[in-house]
Amino acid sequence: MAEEPTPVQPEIDEASESVPGWRPGRRAVLRGSLLVGAGAVGGGVIGGFAEPAIASSGSPNNTEPFYGTHQSGILTDTQRQTVLAAFDLTSDNRADLVALLKAWTRLGAELAQGQSVTVPIHNPVGGSGDAYADATGGSTTDDSLEAYGLDASRLTLTVGFGRSMFVGADGGSRFGLGGQLPAALLDLPHFSGDELVAGDSGGDLFLQACADDPQVAFHAARSIARIAPDVATLRWTQLGFSPDNQGGTPRNLMGFKDGTVNSNVHPPSDPDRTLWAGAEGPRWMSGGSYAVYRRIRITLEHWDRIAPGLQEQVIGRQKLNGAPLGGGTEFSPLNLEQRSAQGTPVIPVDAHVRMAAPESNNGAVIIRRGFSYNNGTTPFIERWPPWRQALEYDAGLLFLGYQKDPRTAFVPVFGKMAESDALNQFTTHTASAVFAIPPGASGPGDWIGRTLLG
Repeated sequence: MAEEPTPVQPEIDEASESVPGWRPGRRAVLRGSLLVGAGAVGGGVIGGFAEPAIASSGSPNNTEPFYGTHQSGILTDTQRQTVLAAFDLTSDNRADLVALLKAWTRLGAELAQGQSVTVPIHNPVGGSGDAYADATGGSTTDDSLEAYGLDASRLTLTVGFGRSMFVGADGGSRFGLGGQLPAALLDLPHFSGDELVAGDSGGDLFLQACADDPQVAFHAARSIARIAPDVATLRWTQLGFSPDNQGGTPRNLMGFKDGTVNSNVHPPSDPDRTLWAGAEGPRWMSGGSYAVYRRIRITLEHWDRIAPGLQEQVIGRQKLNGAPLGGGTEFSPLNLEQRSAQGTPVIPVDAHVRMAAPESNNGAVIIRRGFSYNNGTTPFIERWPPWRQALEYDAGLLFLGYQKDPRTAFVPVFGKMAESDALNQFTTHTASAVFAIPPGASGPGDWIGRTLLG
């Protein structure tokens, strides 16, 4: 019988030792050596790996910065894939929340560099030690490896805090943070046409993973979720996609260019005025932003029944080139005063672009990251004649709007649109959330959330 190899002790860095409840665990991918698995058959080894545990698995040039004054994934050029996730915090211990955010930051920085990672499993104070102990035994720290060999694919990870992280359903303070709740982190009012699914909305913590490769984005979200399942339980996830924008402003599932204005594709000249939180709110949010998430189902079957000319009247732009109705190019200013020979507005009074334009909303600007989604097909009852029930696409738009203050941007703008936008006959809002996006981590040793919890 072959002699068993000497176990290799896991490496523990200073950052992990400083986190309460940290359990480094075992490392299955050994640096520069062969891992012998369950046993040998006919002289062969089962489960062998000969790659290093922490190493770049692709080109280091295909990366986006992780550290900075602001979190990445907001003004970053839109990637082709996203995985959105919200978590409920099941621990009421502040030390667990701090440890979780430190671990998320540390792992996120490694993932953004395209590295194969060791997942820093955290045991909550007074917890069982493993949320999955009754099913699968102890959690492994091993990389799941589904993204191994792929490069970073411009991965960005953006973290946010929900209102429910600060105050409970009874209005009481959570984690001692009730007094730090920003007034801008509000509960959105109910809007006309909302049909929100509670289980797909809200959340204590938010994670936005974006990358050009779907497996890289999913691997990142999956790895982050593994860190502390006893502390942060997945509430909902949503996958989205965007076409390559090398050919210009990308198109949504309705076939129109999406992002000509009010988007990260063409960011504002003064983001401090419209995007980044400043002295008007709590100090810990300075340099952060507020994200409004809405999942908007588009009844594509109904949309496809109307001619492109009528679609253009609904949107207020030409479908092919994105120019405003009335002429010009995609980036020509909207002429909201222009009238036809018959005296009617060239851009209809209820056209989507008119409803959303800063000129119609006291200059309010929302920086959007536009992704489409397709969750397959589901039975659906149409809200218009002939009121039929059919199997239709559960597909549409993932609205991710970033702003300095939702009270002066999203709420008044969308409140107006919910009542009068011609696009409403084709859309239903089925999920919603608002998150405070704190400033970024300045560098190694810093962590997202330190300004609030440090």
